[in-house]
Amino acid sequence: MRKLVLAISALAFGSSIAMADPIEEREALMKANGAAMGGLSAFVKGEKSYDAAEVLALLTKLNEDAVKLSSPELWPAGSNTGDSEASPKIWEDPAGFQAALEKFKLDTAAAVGAAPDDVDSLKAQVGVIGQNCASCHQAFRVKKG
Repeated sequence: MRKLVLAISALAFGSSIAMADPIEEREALMKANGAAMGGLSAFVKGEKSYDAAEVLALLTKLNEDAVKLSSPELWPAGSNTGDSEASPKIWEDPAGFQAALEKFKLDTAAAVGAAPDDVDSLKAQVGVIGQNCASCHQAFRVKKG
């Protein structure tokens, strides 16, 4: 029993350390968003046969990540230093940044709520979500390299 408690404590401590770096957490969420958008784009481009269950799973992942990204704990002051692509504009215009995140959350939630049943419906949703990504990256991201 004691070993079990120690093992659970070690896992919990390790998890809190992993979550302690907001830059790494944000980057992981952004990479997951890119992968989900890539998966959706494969359907839109006809590279994959339409699969409603997979589309819904990808849209759900985007929405879950949008909710996580809007957490203030991921955007503490000064976390745009080091190896981060976060623009100082995030902290200069926090209301504008939060509005962009809120739009992303609402649009991904709407896509999940009205899950597309065909490629044409998905194209429209991917267009809206993709525009969210593009406008936010343009305003609040520093492209490195």
